[in-house]
Amino acid sequence: MRLISFDPLRTLHFPPHTPLKPSQAILHKQEISEAEWVLYPEFWQINMLTFGLKARIFPSLPTYLIGHNKIEMTRAFEAVVPENTPWTIILSNTPSHAESAWDQMPIPFVAKIPKSSMGEGVFLIEQRSDWLKYLELTDVIYVQEYLPIDRDMRIVWIGDKIVGGYWRLQSSNGFHNNVAQGGQVMPGPIPQAAAELVTKVATTLGIDHAGFDIAMVDNYPYILEFNRMFGSQGINSLLGDTTPVILDYLTRKLAEEEPPHPRTPKVVGGRSTKRRARRMRVA
Repeated sequence: MRLISFDPLRTLHFPPHTPLKPSQAILHKQEISEAEWVLYPEFWQINMLTFGLKARIFPSLPTYLIGHNKIEMTRAFEAVVPENTPWTIILSNTPSHAESAWDQMPIPFVAKIPKSSMGEGVFLIEQRSDWLKYLELTDVIYVQEYLPIDRDMRIVWIGDKIVGGYWRLQSSNGFHNNVAQGGQVMPGPIPQAAAELVTKVATTLGIDHAGFDIAMVDNYPYILEFNRMFGSQGINSLLGDTTPVILDYLTRKLAEEEPPHPRTPKVVGGRSTKRRARRMRVA
């Protein structure tokens, strides 16, 4: 396959390919247009690559668009699996909306900055002062019901299947389960209900590269979010190199999208139908 990568570290073990810096993309339009896959571009490159150069990108366009913002992500979840999405209130940050959200959401509850990752921008609101501090940090109010858990799962979906997962135990500072925030990785089986939830969401939305965060409450799964460019701290040690999985998926997708080979004109009575049709038009 003809591959171009904008993230050489993630494609370190791929077959020979062309690595480029994102800033170099405009200088290599021809190569990008001719590539069979363009791998791991930056979000700001997406419009140019997909709409301008008609490039085939991995991760997929839905993965980028939905995974870029918690608001868009939650609304997509509410459309597909509302029964598995924590109760969420999303409002512009105005005094009246702030009071409305405060009055509706039982304490404690979770407040988030819509564009954040690795556990940053996520706050446990236990009292009024916590709420006021949060309001100073965001233009959009994004609050969710608090789920009584001390761990969650990171389920890794690549291509069109789950390739593994692990549990993330709460950090010593409490609340956060993210590895980047001190959470501890623990291997363990993935409950079937959680696996079915991830499969439904990923296939319905067209996600092909994500680490899904799933919480289990009394054996019932809730989807929290997914991270398009999930970290490797837990992945490498528990799942190993996922390169073969990605390459297999890219190869299969390429075969599905390639136009069929031209068929040989059907011969009738010693003459091809194409030649016969042409003679009829001349006549």
